[in-house]
Amino acid sequence: MPSEELHAIELLARVQYGRLATSMRALPILAVARHIVVDGRVVLRMHSGLGYHEACDGTVVAYGADNFNASPSGDDELWSVQFTGPAEIVHPTPEQRERFGAAPVQVNGEPFAPAYLGVDPHFVSAHTLGFHASQVIRNAA
Repeated sequence: MPSEELHAIELLARVQYGRLATSMRALPILAVARHIVVDGRVVLRMHSGLGYHEACDGTVVAYGADNFNASPSGDDELWSVQFTGPAEIVHPTPEQRERFGAAPVQVNGEPFAPAYLGVDPHFVSAHTLGFHASQVIRNAA
C-alpha cells in the first residue's frame, strides 16, 4: 500500500466511528459502524439485527470516517478518509473485540447483538481542511 494510503488508514485509528455504504435489495444504505484497524485491514462492528453485515458479506462496500466533530485549533486540520473494498464476515480475536470497547446496550430499542465485517481497503483517499489560527479566532467570536 502506498504511503499516502497507509497514512489515510492510520487516520482511522484516531476516531471510533464511521459510515458504511452499500446496497441492500437494490437500495442504497448508509450505516454507522465502530471500527478498528488490524494490520492494514479495517474491522467493523455493527448491530446484527439490521442484517447489514449479511448484505455486505462478499461484496464491495464503501467506508468513510472523519474528525469533523473536532474544533479546529491553530494549524490543526480536519480530515476525512474514504475507501472501497471487499467485505466479509469475520470473527475477531478476544483481544480485537476488547479494542472495540463498550458496545451499545440497544439499537432501535432492541438489545445490541454484534456482527463483524473485515474490509480490505482499496482506492483509499484522504482529504483535509486546513485552518489558519486567525480564521479560528475570528470564527470563534
